[in-house]
Amino acid sequence: MSSRAGPSPTNLAPAIAAAFLAGTWTEDAMVRRAREAIEPAPRWLRRVAANVAVAYPHPPSDAPRELTEFVRLTIERLRVPPGPQPRRVRRWFLPKQHMVRRRWPVAELDSKAELAALLEVDDARLDWLADIRGLERTVESEQLRNYRYAWLPRPGAPPRVLEQPKSMLKAAQRRVLRATLDWIPAHESAHGFVAGRSARSHAAAHAGAAVVLRLDLEDYFASVTAGRVYGIFRTAGYPEAVAHALTALCTNVVPRAEWAALPRPEQPVLAAHWRLGRRLATPHLPQGAPTSPALASLATFSLDRRLSGLADTFGARYTRYADDLAFSGDAELARSAGRLATLVGEIARDEGFLLNAAKTRVMPRSTRQRLCGIVVNEHPNVTRAEYDLLKAILHDAARNGPAAANRAGHPRFRAHLLGRIAWVEQLNPARGRRLRERFAAIAWPDR
Repeated sequence: MSSRAGPSPTNLAPAIAAAFLAGTWTEDAMVRRAREAIEPAPRWLRRVAANVAVAYPHPPSDAPRELTEFVRLTIERLRVPPGPQPRRVRRWFLPKQHMVRRRWPVAELDSKAELAALLEVDDARLDWLADIRGLERTVESEQLRNYRYAWLPRPGAPPRVLEQPKSMLKAAQRRVLRATLDWIPAHESAHGFVAGRSARSHAAAHAGAAVVLRLDLEDYFASVTAGRVYGIFRTAGYPEAVAHALTALCTNVVPRAEWAALPRPEQPVLAAHWRLGRRLATPHLPQGAPTSPALASLATFSLDRRLSGLADTFGARYTRYADDLAFSGDAELARSAGRLATLVGEIARDEGFLLNAAKTRVMPRSTRQRLCGIVVNEHPNVTRAEYDLLKAILHDAARNGPAAANRAGHPRFRAHLLGRIAWVEQLNPARGRRLRERFAAIAWPDR
Protein backbone atom coordinates (compact mmCIF):
# COMPACT_ATOMS: atom_id res chain seq x y z
CA MET A 1 0.00 0.00 0.00
CA SER A 2 1.38 3.41 -0.86
CA SER A 3 0.33 7.02 -0.76
CA ARG A 4 1.69 10.45 -1.49
CA ALA A 5 3.14 12.30 1.46
CA GLY A 6 2.36 15.95 1.99
CA PRO A 7 4.96 18.70 1.88
CA SER A 8 5.82 18.36 5.56
CA PRO A 9 7.98 15.44 6.79
CA THR A 10 5.73 15.21 9.85
CA ASN A 11 3.11 13.59 7.61
CA LEU A 12 5.35 10.52 7.57
CA ALA A 13 5.09 10.03 11.35
CA PRO A 14 2.37 7.33 11.34
CA ALA A 15 4.28 5.12 8.87
CA ILE A 16 7.58 5.62 10.72
CA ALA A 17 6.04 4.80 14.11
CA ALA A 18 4.42 1.66 12.68
CA ALA A 19 7.75 0.56 11.23
CA PHE A 20 9.52 1.12 14.55
CA LEU A 21 6.97 -1.05 16.39
CA ALA A 22 6.95 -3.89 13.88
CA GLY A 23 10.05 -5.77 15.04
CA THR A 24 13.17 -5.80 17.18
CA TRP A 25 13.45 -2.74 19.40
CA THR A 26 17.00 -1.65 18.59
CA GLU A 27 18.05 1.54 16.85
CA ASP A 28 19.57 -0.24 13.84
CA ALA A 29 16.54 -2.49 13.34
CA MET A 30 14.11 0.42 13.73
CA VAL A 31 16.01 2.48 11.14
CA ARG A 32 16.18 -0.46 8.73
CA ARG A 33 12.39 -0.97 8.83
CA ALA A 34 11.70 2.75 8.55
CA ARG A 35 13.86 2.92 5.41
CA GLU A 36 11.73 0.14 3.94
CA ALA A 37 8.63 2.17 4.73
CA ILE A 38 9.65 5.57 3.33
CA GLU A 39 10.86 6.28 -0.19
CA PRO A 40 13.28 7.90 -0.70
CA ALA A 41 14.58 7.14 2.79
CA PRO A 42 15.47 10.39 4.61
CA ARG A 43 18.85 10.72 6.28
CA TRP A 44 17.30 12.01 9.51
CA LEU A 45 15.59 8.68 10.33
CA ARG A 46 18.46 7.63 12.60
CA ARG A 47 18.16 10.77 14.68
CA VAL A 48 14.44 10.14 15.10
CA ALA A 49 15.06 6.50 16.06
CA ALA A 50 17.71 7.55 18.57
CA ASN A 51 15.27 9.95 20.25
CA VAL A 52 12.56 7.29 20.36
CA ALA A 53 14.92 4.70 21.86
CA VAL A 54 15.86 7.10 24.66
CA ALA A 55 12.26 8.06 25.40
CA TYR A 56 10.99 4.47 25.19
CA PRO A 57 13.49 1.90 26.52
CA HIS A 58 10.87 -0.74 25.72
CA PRO A 59 8.52 -0.78 22.71
CA PRO A 60 5.21 0.96 23.51
CA SER A 61 3.19 -1.76 21.82
CA ASP A 62 0.08 -0.64 23.68
CA ALA A 63 0.33 2.97 22.47
CA PRO A 64 0.90 3.35 18.70
CA ARG A 65 -0.93 6.69 18.59
CA GLU A 66 1.18 8.06 21.40
CA LEU A 67 4.35 6.92 19.63
CA THR A 68 3.15 8.50 16.38
CA GLU A 69 2.69 11.83 18.11
CA PHE A 70 6.15 11.56 19.69
CA VAL A 71 7.69 10.85 16.27
CA ARG A 72 5.82 13.78 14.75
CA LEU A 73 7.01 16.17 17.47
CA THR A 74 10.58 14.85 17.14
CA ILE A 75 10.62 15.52 13.40
CA GLU A 76 9.19 18.96 14.04
CA ARG A 77 11.81 19.69 16.71
CA LEU A 78 14.62 18.59 14.41
CA ARG A 79 13.33 21.11 11.84
CA VAL A 80 13.70 18.64 9.03
CA PRO A 81 13.49 20.29 5.58
CA PRO A 82 11.00 18.86 3.02
CA GLY A 83 13.81 17.62 0.72
CA PRO A 84 14.33 17.99 -3.03
CA GLN A 85 11.51 15.58 -3.95
CA PRO A 86 8.30 14.46 -2.20
CA ARG A 87 8.64 11.36 -0.09
CA ARG A 88 5.98 8.70 -0.03
CA VAL A 89 5.00 5.76 2.11
CA ARG A 90 6.17 2.71 0.18
CA ARG A 91 5.17 0.11 2.78
CA TRP A 92 2.87 0.16 5.75
CA PHE A 93 3.94 -2.10 8.61
CA LEU A 94 1.12 -3.49 10.75
CA PRO A 95 2.43 -4.04 14.28
CA LYS A 96 0.23 -5.86 16.79
CA GLN A 97 -0.92 -4.07 19.92
CA HIS A 98 -0.74 -5.82 23.25
CA MET A 99 -0.69 -5.05 26.96
CA VAL A 100 2.76 -3.99 28.06
CA ARG A 101 2.11 -4.16 31.78
CA ARG A 102 -0.76 -4.82 34.18
CA ARG A 103 -0.66 -2.80 37.39
CA TRP A 104 -3.54 -4.87 38.77
CA PRO A 105 -4.86 -8.38 37.98
CA VAL A 106 -7.38 -7.16 35.41
CA ALA A 107 -8.45 -9.35 32.51
CA GLU A 108 -5.72 -9.55 29.87
CA LEU A 109 -7.09 -8.10 26.63
CA ASP A 110 -4.61 -7.41 23.84
CA SER A 111 -7.13 -6.62 21.12
CA LYS A 112 -10.73 -5.73 20.40
CA ALA A 113 -11.22 -9.33 19.25
CA GLU A 114 -10.27 -10.56 22.73
CA LEU A 115 -12.64 -7.99 24.28
CA ALA A 116 -15.43 -9.28 22.05
CA ALA A 117 -14.65 -12.83 23.18
CA LEU A 118 -14.79 -11.76 26.83
CA LEU A 119 -18.21 -10.21 26.24
CA GLU A 120 -19.34 -13.23 24.15
CA VAL A 121 -20.31 -11.08 21.17
CA ASP A 122 -18.97 -10.86 17.62
CA ASP A 123 -17.05 -7.85 16.29
CA ALA A 124 -20.12 -6.31 14.65
CA ARG A 125 -22.12 -6.56 17.88
CA LEU A 126 -19.26 -5.02 19.84
CA ASP A 127 -19.22 -2.07 17.45
CA TRP A 128 -22.98 -1.71 17.84
CA LEU A 129 -22.81 -1.73 21.65
CA ALA A 130 -19.92 0.74 21.54
CA ASP A 131 -22.03 2.96 19.24
CA ILE A 132 -19.16 3.68 16.86
CA ARG A 133 -21.64 5.28 14.41
CA GLY A 134 -22.88 7.74 17.04
CA LEU A 135 -26.54 6.81 16.60
CA GLU A 136 -27.51 7.23 20.25
CA ARG A 137 -27.32 11.00 20.06
CA THR A 138 -29.19 11.52 16.81
CA VAL A 139 -31.70 8.77 16.04
CA GLU A 140 -35.30 9.28 17.12
CA SER A 141 -36.30 5.61 17.16
CA GLU A 142 -35.89 4.11 20.61
CA GLN A 143 -35.31 0.69 19.01
CA LEU A 144 -32.01 1.90 17.53
CA ARG A 145 -30.68 3.07 20.88
CA ASN A 146 -28.78 1.19 23.56
CA TYR A 147 -30.38 3.14 26.44
CA ARG A 148 -33.79 4.01 27.80
CA TYR A 149 -34.26 7.35 29.55
CA ALA A 150 -36.21 8.57 32.54
CA TRP A 151 -36.28 11.98 34.21
CA LEU A 152 -36.90 12.50 37.92
CA PRO A 153 -37.91 16.03 38.95
CA ARG A 154 -36.03 17.61 41.85
CA PRO A 155 -37.26 20.71 43.70
CA GLY A 156 -34.91 23.64 43.24
CA ALA A 157 -32.59 21.68 40.93
CA PRO A 158 -32.44 20.34 37.38
CA PRO A 159 -34.08 16.94 36.86
CA ARG A 160 -32.12 13.80 37.57
CA VAL A 161 -31.54 11.85 34.37
CA LEU A 162 -31.51 8.06 34.47
CA GLU A 163 -29.78 6.43 31.51
CA GLN A 164 -30.69 2.77 31.70
CA PRO A 165 -28.76 0.44 29.37
CA LYS A 166 -30.76 -2.23 27.60
CA SER A 167 -30.21 -5.85 28.52
CA MET A 168 -27.41 -6.72 26.09
CA LEU A 169 -25.34 -3.63 26.85
CA LYS A 170 -25.98 -4.01 30.59
CA ALA A 171 -24.72 -7.60 30.44
CA ALA A 172 -21.57 -6.44 28.64
CA GLN A 173 -21.00 -3.68 31.19
CA ARG A 174 -21.36 -6.15 34.05
CA ARG A 175 -18.68 -8.34 32.49
CA VAL A 176 -16.39 -5.31 32.16
CA LEU A 177 -17.06 -4.48 35.81
CA ARG A 178 -16.17 -7.96 37.05
CA ALA A 179 -13.20 -8.51 34.75
CA THR A 180 -11.52 -5.11 35.04
CA LEU A 181 -12.93 -2.44 37.33
CA ASP A 182 -13.41 -4.65 40.40
CA TRP A 183 -9.63 -5.18 40.43
CA ILE A 184 -8.59 -1.52 40.38
CA PRO A 185 -8.35 -0.02 43.90
CA ALA A 186 -10.06 3.25 44.78
CA HIS A 187 -8.53 5.86 47.08
CA GLU A 188 -8.66 5.01 50.77
CA SER A 189 -10.91 8.03 51.38
CA ALA A 190 -13.58 6.69 48.98
CA HIS A 191 -16.40 4.81 50.71
CA GLY A 192 -19.07 4.65 48.00
CA PHE A 193 -19.17 1.68 45.60
CA VAL A 194 -16.07 0.15 47.23
CA ALA A 195 -16.06 -3.39 48.61
CA GLY A 196 -15.88 -3.43 52.40
CA ARG A 197 -16.89 0.23 52.73
CA SER A 198 -20.30 1.84 52.91
CA ALA A 199 -22.30 4.88 53.89
CA ARG A 200 -21.87 3.71 57.47
CA SER A 201 -18.07 3.63 57.29
CA HIS A 202 -18.14 7.04 55.61
CA ALA A 203 -20.25 8.50 58.42
CA ALA A 204 -18.43 6.67 61.22
CA ALA A 205 -15.16 8.38 60.28
CA HIS A 206 -16.66 11.68 61.46
CA ALA A 207 -18.58 10.56 64.57
CA GLY A 208 -18.06 12.67 67.68
CA ALA A 209 -16.31 15.55 65.90
CA ALA A 210 -16.68 19.14 67.06
CA VAL A 211 -17.69 20.21 63.56
CA VAL A 212 -18.59 18.42 60.33
CA LEU A 213 -18.42 20.12 56.92
CA ARG A 214 -20.52 18.51 54.19
CA LEU A 215 -20.23 19.42 50.50
CA ASP A 216 -21.78 18.02 47.33
CA LEU A 217 -20.47 17.59 43.77
CA GLU A 218 -22.83 18.81 41.05
CA ASP A 219 -23.93 16.26 38.40
CA TYR A 220 -21.37 13.73 39.63
CA PHE A 221 -21.72 11.01 36.97
CA ALA A 222 -22.32 13.39 34.07
CA SER A 223 -19.17 15.32 35.04
CA VAL A 224 -16.93 12.31 34.40
CA THR A 225 -15.92 12.61 30.75
CA ALA A 226 -14.96 9.89 28.29
CA GLY A 227 -11.39 11.20 28.31
CA ARG A 228 -11.11 10.52 32.03
CA VAL A 229 -12.61 7.05 31.60
CA TYR A 230 -10.15 6.32 28.79
CA GLY A 231 -7.32 7.32 31.13
CA ILE A 232 -8.50 4.76 33.70
CA PHE A 233 -8.41 1.91 31.20
CA ARG A 234 -5.03 3.02 29.84
CA THR A 235 -3.64 3.18 33.37
CA ALA A 236 -4.89 -0.38 33.86
CA GLY A 237 -2.62 -1.35 30.97
CA TYR A 238 -5.02 -1.78 28.08
CA PRO A 239 -3.77 -0.95 24.55
CA GLU A 240 -5.20 2.16 22.97
CA ALA A 241 -7.69 0.33 20.74
CA VAL A 242 -9.03 -1.76 23.64
CA ALA A 243 -9.19 1.25 25.95
CA HIS A 244 -11.17 3.17 23.32
CA ALA A 245 -13.65 0.29 22.96
CA LEU A 246 -14.04 -0.09 26.73
CA THR A 247 -14.59 3.64 27.08
CA ALA A 248 -17.26 3.61 24.39
CA LEU A 249 -19.03 0.71 26.12
CA CYS A 250 -19.13 2.57 29.44
CA THR A 251 -20.03 6.12 28.34
CA ASN A 252 -23.03 7.64 26.62
CA VAL A 253 -24.54 10.78 25.12
CA VAL A 254 -28.19 11.65 25.73
CA PRO A 255 -30.30 12.00 22.56
CA ARG A 256 -31.10 15.55 21.54
CA ALA A 257 -34.80 14.74 21.37
CA GLU A 258 -34.85 13.50 24.98
CA TRP A 259 -33.23 16.67 26.29
CA ALA A 260 -35.32 18.96 24.10
CA ALA A 261 -38.53 17.40 25.44
CA LEU A 262 -37.84 18.68 28.96
CA PRO A 263 -39.72 21.83 30.00
CA ARG A 264 -37.63 24.98 30.36
CA PRO A 265 -36.81 25.46 34.05
CA GLU A 266 -37.40 28.53 36.18
CA GLN A 267 -34.72 31.20 36.43
CA PRO A 268 -33.11 30.08 39.75
CA VAL A 269 -31.97 26.76 38.25
CA LEU A 270 -31.52 27.85 34.64
CA ALA A 271 -27.71 27.98 34.83
CA ALA A 272 -27.47 24.55 36.49
CA HIS A 273 -29.90 23.15 33.89
CA TRP A 274 -27.71 24.52 31.07
CA ARG A 275 -24.57 22.98 32.61
CA LEU A 276 -26.27 19.61 32.93
CA GLY A 277 -27.36 19.79 29.28
CA ARG A 278 -23.80 20.43 28.14
CA ARG A 279 -22.50 17.50 30.16
CA LEU A 280 -25.14 15.11 28.86
CA ALA A 281 -24.48 16.17 25.26
CA THR A 282 -20.89 14.88 25.41
CA PRO A 283 -19.71 11.32 26.24
CA HIS A 284 -20.01 10.86 30.01
CA LEU A 285 -20.78 8.22 32.63
CA PRO A 286 -24.49 7.31 32.43
CA GLN A 287 -26.32 7.17 35.74
CA GLY A 288 -27.87 3.73 35.54
CA ALA A 289 -25.02 1.72 34.01
CA PRO A 290 -23.48 -0.92 36.33
CA THR A 291 -19.97 0.29 35.47
CA SER A 292 -20.60 3.96 36.29
CA PRO A 293 -20.26 3.87 40.11
CA ALA A 294 -16.87 2.15 40.01
CA LEU A 295 -15.59 4.34 37.17
CA ALA A 296 -16.79 7.50 38.92
CA SER A 297 -14.99 6.51 42.09
CA LEU A 298 -11.77 5.77 40.18
CA ALA A 299 -12.11 9.02 38.22
CA THR A 300 -12.22 10.89 41.52
CA PHE A 301 -8.92 9.36 42.74
CA SER A 302 -6.90 12.52 42.08
CA LEU A 303 -9.56 14.67 43.77
CA ASP A 304 -9.56 12.36 46.81
CA ARG A 305 -5.78 12.47 47.02
CA ARG A 306 -5.68 16.26 46.90
CA LEU A 307 -8.55 16.72 49.35
CA SER A 308 -6.94 14.26 51.78
CA GLY A 309 -3.80 16.37 51.68
CA LEU A 310 -5.84 19.54 52.16
CA ALA A 311 -7.60 17.99 55.16
CA ASP A 312 -4.22 17.20 56.71
CA THR A 313 -3.18 20.85 56.51
CA PHE A 314 -6.33 21.81 58.41
CA GLY A 315 -5.94 19.01 60.97
CA ALA A 316 -9.16 17.49 59.63
CA ARG A 317 -10.46 14.13 58.46
CA TYR A 318 -11.78 13.62 54.91
CA THR A 319 -13.93 10.92 53.31
CA ARG A 320 -16.19 10.77 50.26
CA TYR A 321 -19.32 8.75 49.54
CA ALA A 322 -20.14 9.14 45.83
CA ASP A 323 -20.77 12.86 45.39
CA ASP A 324 -20.91 13.64 49.14
CA LEU A 325 -17.68 15.10 50.53
CA ALA A 326 -17.19 15.25 54.31
CA PHE A 327 -14.57 16.92 56.51
CA SER A 328 -14.51 16.90 60.30
CA GLY A 329 -12.30 18.22 63.03
CA ASP A 330 -12.04 20.19 66.26
CA ALA A 331 -13.22 23.66 67.21
CA GLU A 332 -10.40 25.24 65.21
CA LEU A 333 -11.85 23.76 62.04
CA ALA A 334 -15.19 25.41 62.82
CA ARG A 335 -13.49 28.80 62.61
CA SER A 336 -11.81 28.01 59.27
CA ALA A 337 -14.64 26.03 57.65
CA GLY A 338 -15.40 28.81 55.18
CA ARG A 339 -11.80 28.96 53.99
CA LEU A 340 -11.69 25.17 53.70
CA ALA A 341 -14.90 25.12 51.62
CA THR A 342 -13.45 27.74 49.27
CA LEU A 343 -10.29 25.70 48.73
CA VAL A 344 -12.30 22.52 48.19
CA GLY A 345 -14.26 24.30 45.48
CA GLU A 346 -11.07 25.46 43.75
CA ILE A 347 -9.55 21.97 43.80
CA ALA A 348 -12.79 20.38 42.61
CA ARG A 349 -12.97 22.84 39.70
CA ASP A 350 -9.36 22.08 38.81
CA GLU A 351 -10.28 18.37 38.74
CA GLY A 352 -13.25 18.89 36.43
CA PHE A 353 -16.03 19.05 39.04
CA LEU A 354 -18.21 21.80 40.49
CA LEU A 355 -19.58 22.07 44.01
CA ASN A 356 -23.29 22.48 44.54
CA ALA A 357 -23.03 25.50 46.83
CA ALA A 358 -26.66 25.19 47.95
CA LYS A 359 -25.86 21.86 49.64
CA THR A 360 -22.79 22.97 51.61
CA ARG A 361 -23.40 22.59 55.35
CA VAL A 362 -21.26 23.47 58.38
CA MET A 363 -22.59 21.37 61.28
CA PRO A 364 -21.28 22.03 64.81
CA ARG A 365 -21.94 19.51 67.55
CA SER A 366 -24.72 21.71 68.93
CA THR A 367 -26.78 20.84 65.84
CA ARG A 368 -27.73 17.52 64.31
CA GLN A 369 -24.74 16.33 62.26
CA ARG A 370 -25.91 14.13 59.37
CA LEU A 371 -24.00 12.39 56.61
CA CYS A 372 -25.86 10.23 54.07
CA GLY A 373 -28.88 10.39 56.36
CA ILE A 374 -26.86 9.05 59.32
CA VAL A 375 -26.57 11.05 62.55
CA VAL A 376 -22.94 11.23 63.71
CA ASN A 377 -23.01 13.55 66.75
CA GLU A 378 -21.89 10.74 69.09
CA HIS A 379 -21.89 7.55 67.00
CA PRO A 380 -23.55 6.48 63.75
CA ASN A 381 -27.29 6.34 64.31
CA VAL A 382 -30.61 6.76 62.57
CA THR A 383 -32.70 9.80 63.38
CA ARG A 384 -35.34 9.44 66.04
CA ALA A 385 -38.02 10.42 63.53
CA GLU A 386 -36.95 7.68 61.10
CA TYR A 387 -36.94 5.07 63.89
CA ASP A 388 -40.33 6.15 65.26
CA LEU A 389 -41.90 6.10 61.79
CA LEU A 390 -40.67 2.57 61.08
CA LYS A 391 -41.82 1.42 64.50
CA ALA A 392 -45.28 2.87 63.84
CA ILE A 393 -45.51 1.11 60.44
CA LEU A 394 -44.59 -2.22 62.04
CA HIS A 395 -47.16 -1.69 64.79
CA ASP A 396 -49.81 -0.87 62.21
CA ALA A 397 -48.92 -3.98 60.18
CA ALA A 398 -49.14 -6.21 63.26
CA ARG A 399 -52.47 -4.73 64.35
CA ASN A 400 -54.28 -4.12 61.04
CA GLY A 401 -52.41 -6.33 58.61
CA PRO A 402 -49.62 -5.66 56.08
CA ALA A 403 -51.98 -4.50 53.34
CA ALA A 404 -53.42 -1.72 55.51
CA ALA A 405 -49.98 -0.61 56.69
CA ASN A 406 -48.52 -0.49 53.18
CA ARG A 407 -49.79 3.01 52.46
CA ALA A 408 -46.93 3.76 50.03
CA GLY A 409 -47.86 0.74 47.92
CA HIS A 410 -44.48 -1.05 47.96
CA PRO A 411 -44.80 -4.10 45.66
CA ARG A 412 -42.56 -6.17 47.97
CA PHE A 413 -43.58 -4.76 51.32
CA ARG A 414 -42.11 -7.56 53.42
CA ALA A 415 -38.67 -7.25 51.81
CA HIS A 416 -38.91 -3.46 52.07
CA LEU A 417 -39.47 -3.62 55.83
CA LEU A 418 -36.70 -6.15 56.33
CA GLY A 419 -34.30 -3.93 54.41
CA ARG A 420 -35.14 -0.91 56.54
CA ILE A 421 -34.79 -2.93 59.74
CA ALA A 422 -31.40 -4.26 58.61
CA TRP A 423 -30.26 -0.68 57.96
CA VAL A 424 -31.23 0.34 61.50
CA GLU A 425 -29.47 -2.75 62.91
CA GLN A 426 -26.20 -1.71 61.26
CA LEU A 427 -26.31 1.64 63.02
CA ASN A 428 -28.06 0.79 66.31
CA PRO A 429 -28.29 -2.94 67.15
CA ALA A 430 -30.52 -2.34 70.20
CA ARG A 431 -33.10 -0.46 68.17
CA GLY A 432 -32.80 -3.06 65.46
CA ARG A 433 -33.66 -5.86 67.90
CA ARG A 434 -36.78 -4.04 69.06
CA LEU A 435 -37.89 -3.59 65.46
CA ARG A 436 -37.29 -7.28 64.76
CA GLU A 437 -39.58 -8.18 67.65
CA ARG A 438 -42.34 -6.00 66.20
CA PHE A 439 -41.80 -7.51 62.75
CA ALA A 440 -42.16 -11.02 64.18
CA ALA A 441 -45.65 -10.12 65.41
CA ILE A 442 -46.92 -9.45 61.87
CA ALA A 443 -49.22 -12.11 60.41
CA TRP A 444 -48.17 -12.39 56.78
CA PRO A 445 -50.57 -14.00 54.30
CA ASP A 446 -49.63 -17.43 52.96
CA ARG A 447 -47.71 -17.28 49.71
